[in-house]
Amino acid sequence: MQGKIIKGIAGFYYVHAKESGVYECKAKGIFRKEKIKPLVGDDVELEILDSMEKTGNITEILTRKNTLARPAVANIDQALVIFAADKPKPNLNLLDRFLIMMERQQVETIICFNKLDLVNQVELNKLREIYEGCGYQVLFTSAERQEGVQEIRKVLYQKTTTVAGPSGVGKSSLINLLSPEADMETGNLSEKIHRGKHTTRHSQLLCMEEQTYIMDTPGFSSLYLLGIEKEELKHYFREFNAFEPFCRFQGCSHIHEPDCGVKEAFAEGKISSVRYENYIMLYDELKNVKKY
Repeated sequence: MQGKIIKGIAGFYYVHAKESGVYECKAKGIFRKEKIKPLVGDDVELEILDSMEKTGNITEILTRKNTLARPAVANIDQALVIFAADKPKPNLNLLDRFLIMMERQQVETIICFNKLDLVNQVELNKLREIYEGCGYQVLFTSAERQEGVQEIRKVLYQKTTTVAGPSGVGKSSLINLLSPEADMETGNLSEKIHRGKHTTRHSQLLCMEEQTYIMDTPGFSSLYLLGIEKEELKHYFREFNAFEPFCRFQGCSHIHEPDCGVKEAFAEGKISSVRYENYIMLYDELKNVKKY
């Protein structure tokens, strides 16, 4: 039988098989021996040990389309990052950190600002301008008023999407609106493994409808750009690409050099000041990282 790992806790893997529900499984010893760790999102072969108790063993991990390091998941098509438009005010430096991590892992990201009912249209337009201006799709929702949910449903359809964002932005409320069945399933699963369903401590995959999965990941309040050299940071700001050919120096950092196409574009208002200032801040942060 084939299924998809939707959650992994303490050596147990919960595998969703299309026809017959969720099985509690252990991974065969061969995986440990070969240092292969099953990941949430993996498509697997399983052997059923007890069809009444819904237990089994994972015997094979099918070929992965991709793997993400943070969060550690497999077979992701895209990311949906959710911030609040207000309460809490969106930390755009934190948002840019997330976008850099996804750019680095070559995962397309959709940005969603929830709680649109708390801010005026001018503020919403500013947020839209910053991120649509550098090539991201931006959605606005209100979980409270159930606005914008259909637009999200459209972008998620028949894809596996990792959903992330800081705590307190309404991520769980939106996920529950998108998929009440998933909430029920999470509730049943939580009962089985004695975990509260309202605080996401582990990545878990929720099946919304056929071929449509959302990966709910723990909320974050800070993100460190581990393993990134300051010289590569510019490659993850996609709006720089169009202006780099106009830099006089090869390997231009777009900060101190003269005749820099990116700095000129920024001066002319073609690159958002928020994004450019975050770039400089993150560049300095990476420059000051001690190498051990």
